[in-house]
Parts: sequence; structure tokens; C-alpha cells
Amino acid sequence: MKRLLILVLFSAVGCCRCSDKLDSICKKLFPCDEPGAAVLVMLGDSVVFDRGYGIADIDTKSKIDGDTFFNIASVSKQFTAVAIMQLQQMGKLSVDDPVSKYFPEFEADFWKDITLGQLMSHSSGIPDARHYSREEKIYGDEALSVNYMDTLSYVHFAPGSAYEYINPTFVLLGYIVEKVSGQLFTEYMDEHVFQPAGMSRTLYFDRDHQDRIPNMAHGYAKLDAIPRTWVEYDFGEETFFATRPDGGIYTSTREFAQWERTLRNAIVLSRESIEDAQSPHTLVSGSPWSDNLEAAVVAGVINNGVRAVSCRFDKPSVAVPCVRTVLII
Repeated sequence: MKRLLILVLFSAVGCCRCSDKLDSICKKLFPCDEPGAAVLVMLGDSVVFDRGYGIADIDTKSKIDGDTFFNIASVSKQFTAVAIMQLQQMGKLSVDDPVSKYFPEFEADFWKDITLGQLMSHSSGIPDARHYSREEKIYGDEALSVNYMDTLSYVHFAPGSAYEYINPTFVLLGYIVEKVSGQLFTEYMDEHVFQPAGMSRTLYFDRDHQDRIPNMAHGYAKLDAIPRTWVEYDFGEETFFATRPDGGIYTSTREFAQWERTLRNAIVLSRESIEDAQSPHTLVSGSPWSDNLEAAVVAGVINNGVRAVSCRFDKPSVAVPCVRTVLII
């Protein structure tokens, strides 16, 4: 299975011993002739560990390094949220706007009570009611992803009262970016998010132009029945490639490290907006992330073909005894 692994740590401990230990662990986890990982460690704004393990492409045997581009799947959602927050800063929308303002064709009255902020925090109550075949989910575009919403007649809970993770509502946010900005979603993201962040080669998956992805790592799934045998798990095998606002960014460890610097230095958003975005908005109970990783902001996916998890810690805890720690796996 393809893995994307970035560790961004802030600590006063000696780096040499930690680097050697991390290198030893990664070499055991990711054999040199199998799909592997890119690992990057930052201390402050300085990169102190930057290595690759395993191969990005089984056919070409290309090696993984810090410039290998991985699909980060649902970790992409934070970028869509940043675009909404930017548009709020510009005075073009508010995260308290009702969804009905942007989709008056949606029939149910509950759309008047659901805010953009609730879409971003997975607290809208909107169900994932896509009753499609797996093939439709794999190849379907953004329009297919949300085409059940105009006639949707129920919610799982009152908006803002609970948490339920859902993908299609982030596609709605992508459409709102287009409606408000007057640009295609991918064009807006490149001009206002990626380029200002110094992520010059980061891009969204495009089924018609996959050749544009630089140094692409393929996703793989391991066949349990045949030892050391891997099958490709990319677009055509898994669902998170087809739509973009909810998952579909390709980036590298080095460019994602630049994203962390961008957020920390308030380059694409004001500090007030960043603090608001990274503050708790909805109680999440029963989750291993919320119950065991206090004071963490978590985004991630663990699925066939890809593993990508981002954790930001803003204060010390028992598990992570250092301030301002970011862990992305």
C-alpha cells in the first residue's frame, strides 16, 4: 500500500538520535523494493530529516523521495475549507450563511438551517445518500456526487447538534467557491492557495491529464494470497480520485511542509481565521481521535491504496509532550 508520511515535530530533544531511530523504524516498515513512504521532519522552520523509502512505481521501480507526489485523499478537505475562509475574509460570503443562499433549488426547508460552517465541520446532519454502484462512485464526477441533494427529504440530526463525517458536502463547498469567486474551483485553488503557499507543483487529480502529476506515486494494495504481490489501487480502483473538493490533491512531503509553514505564518489566511478554523466546533464522541488525542486537529484517511493522516497539537499532552506539534502520516 502506498503511504504518505510526514512528521513535523517541535521538541528540545537531540535530533541525531531521534533521526537514527526513525530511519531504522522506516527501513523495517518499508522494504526498498516495495511501495513505501516519504518522511520529513521539521524543527521550527528547518527541515532536519528528509528521506524516502521504497518505490513509487512498481513498473518503473522509481524510488520515493521528498519530491514524490502522493494523493492525500481526504487530507485535501482542509484546503477547501481555507478557500471558504478566504472568501469570508474578502467579504464575499460568511460561514454562517445558509446553504439555501447558494442552492435555492434545494427543496427541503432544512437547507435554510444548515450553514457553510456546519458543512466544513461535518455537523450538518446531511446523510451520504448516494445509492450508486461502486463503479459510479469510482468514476462519477462532482455533479453525480451531489445530485441527490436537491430532493433530499431528511437529515440524520439537527444541524450543529452532532458530528458525522461525510464527503459530498465538501463538494458543495467547492461549488460555492466557484459561484462566489467566478473561477473554476481548481483555478481558484491554484491562484489563491497553492501558489501563495509556495506549493508550486501541487495540483488536483484530473482524469484526463494524469500525466501532469509530477513524480507520481501510485497506490497499491497487497494481495494476501500471494506473498510480496501488489496490485495498483489508483483511479479506476478506488473512489477518492474522481472528485476534488473532498479529496484529490497530489502533493509531496516537501510541499506539504511548506503548507504547514504557510498556516503557521498566516500567509493565506489571517491569524484570526486560522484560530477559528482550528478551534473545536462540534463535540465528537466515541472517536479514537477525539477521545485519545486531546487538543488535536485531525484529518486523514486510511484506505486501500493510500494512508494519509494529519494531526496538529497546539498544547502539551501525555501522548505528545511538546508544544505546536504536527504529525502527518
